[in-house]
Amino acid sequence: MRRSEWVPTDDGERLAVDLFLPDEPGAQVQLATLIEALPYRKDDVTESYASTYERFVDEGFAVVRVDLRGTGSSTGIATDEYPEVERTDLRSVCRWIAAQPWSSGRVGMFGTSYSGFNSLQMAAEVERLGVSELGAVVAAYATDDRYTDDVHYMGGVLRALDLIDYPLYMVSMNALPPVPAVFGDGWRDEWRRRLEHTPAWLIEWLEHPVDAPTWRRGSIRLGPDGAGYERMGCPTMLVVGWADGYRNNSFRVIEQYDRHGLPWRLLAGPWVHKAPERARPGPNVDDDVEIVAFFDEHLRGGAPREAAPAQVYVREPVVPEPDLAFHPGRWVDVDRWPMPGARRLVKRCGRTGTAMHRVEGDVGWTAWNSCAGGLPWGQPLDQRADNARSMCLDWPITEAADVLGNAVVRLRVASDQPYGHVSVKLCDVAPDGTSHLIARGMLDLRHRGCWPADERGEVGRAPVDLVPGDWLDVEIGVEATTWRLTPGHALRLAVAGTDWPNCWPAPGPVTLSIDLASIEVDLPVVDDLADSTYEFVPGSGPSPDEADGVLWQYERDVIAGTSSVTTRYGGTYDGRHGAVVTDDYRGEIGISTVDPAHGWARGSSSYTIVWPEATVRTESTLEMTSDAEAWHTRIELRVWDGDELIAERTFTTEVPRR
Repeated sequence: MRRSEWVPTDDGERLAVDLFLPDEPGAQVQLATLIEALPYRKDDVTESYASTYERFVDEGFAVVRVDLRGTGSSTGIATDEYPEVERTDLRSVCRWIAAQPWSSGRVGMFGTSYSGFNSLQMAAEVERLGVSELGAVVAAYATDDRYTDDVHYMGGVLRALDLIDYPLYMVSMNALPPVPAVFGDGWRDEWRRRLEHTPAWLIEWLEHPVDAPTWRRGSIRLGPDGAGYERMGCPTMLVVGWADGYRNNSFRVIEQYDRHGLPWRLLAGPWVHKAPERARPGPNVDDDVEIVAFFDEHLRGGAPREAAPAQVYVREPVVPEPDLAFHPGRWVDVDRWPMPGARRLVKRCGRTGTAMHRVEGDVGWTAWNSCAGGLPWGQPLDQRADNARSMCLDWPITEAADVLGNAVVRLRVASDQPYGHVSVKLCDVAPDGTSHLIARGMLDLRHRGCWPADERGEVGRAPVDLVPGDWLDVEIGVEATTWRLTPGHALRLAVAGTDWPNCWPAPGPVTLSIDLASIEVDLPVVDDLADSTYEFVPGSGPSPDEADGVLWQYERDVIAGTSSVTTRYGGTYDGRHGAVVTDDYRGEIGISTVDPAHGWARGSSSYTIVWPEATVRTESTLEMTSDAEAWHTRIELRVWDGDELIAERTFTTEVPRR
């Protein structure tokens, strides 16, 4: 049974929610309830999520899906992602659920990406907000730090490719109206309010290029008041994919949970940013079974887990493919972190002298998105083309070992400019020369010593310009990963001055000097790690990625001296209440290969929804350019009601680069 309800907020707005219940809940049945709260429109854009909710209902839970404030059919204004009011709104939802006659008073939150984020955030607010109803959360592909490990910045460097996806399509999605059949009379009045007052979230993100309170808000690693993981108030399950961009929300987090005595569960597989049941690459597992068992234990007093709290997939070498369907490897168990018997394996250069590296602004295109999902966001290609334009060191692997955790790269570096970036990539080199990306790290050298871009840095310290020619000792954290070091292969460190188009290059030509004797690659390894005996329910297998109409293209114009990448995807699908939705996403990231100060990001995103009552369309466009001094950004929004253009808005900003 599914029905629409309204939940009042503390300040008088109304949240549109869908309630999923057993068809005939008995009068004496008291159900634990699972909440997913998203800004992605429950009745049309993400109507397909309902199949998961129905499965949870079949397992004896109630489910509440929430349109967050100012999105979907809820009233109010969506001022930003994860605003403070979002958590007080979700407290209202928890209390509303607890007051219902079918409720046991026990509530869990779950979700992927955005709803994984706010699940973690609510777990950190149990005590402060008095949300005693919240008994457990599950966060898939989320993060504990919004500045360093989201789609905005990496090591203090602006993420470029993400600009033409989520930040852009949220402008057009947030401009869609409430669903007429849900909202009823007055839906156009609420729509006009939304169009007049909803900002383009990207402007706020660009105007905070260094760590600031806006990023600490919603970061459980360190909040705006200086509190960290000790705030977590309920058991937490994490789902992590080694081909996803949110992989750091894994080992460092469970270490803190252990330290603070918090119950946890970790499921970490080889997957991209999709449900493990069907994500590429496999092996696939039925993650819903694992989630149900976790909530059953912590919300309904079900059987306690007997297996190890973590199952982690250790990847093995494979020929890289953009749509890799299966990644060979094996599952291992983790009882606590750090693992007993873990050690650090340090690889040193063994040479002296100075390597001069002239930075090329378009190095990185063979692994051009650190948060891959379905096409066009494919998995890394063979890295040899980028390795050839990087400074590389290889170490032959003579003994097998398993890498689990975060590697660290240390080196002494100097820049001939008052700025500079350092990209590090760890690759597995097969006997035939194929180079497979294992994990990467990035640091804007001006952020050296500034936590959290530099994990050893000082909280609150501001970035400073470099002194050209001065040597800097830097330590660059590498993304959490797993990998089987296989004899006959080699471990490669590739050092470059950019990771384009994943990140925006430095504001001008740069030559880096690298002290070879200083280079260390510090790997977390575990020897003689036994295979897990835990048995998963298999997933359905990787979903076929339909390539028709999807574009993933790299182009280099030798005459013009530019490189660019282009993406396109979209489709048409049905929603509730007679909705037919068509979406279209297009983008281009470009850079001058002569002067990498000059780059651009251009894109468009549109939604058309046809209901029996109305046809609406929104379109947002992005034009962002850079020079040596600033980023120049212009976002335009146009909105149609039928054939009538009813709203146009323009959002602009200029942000100094140094």
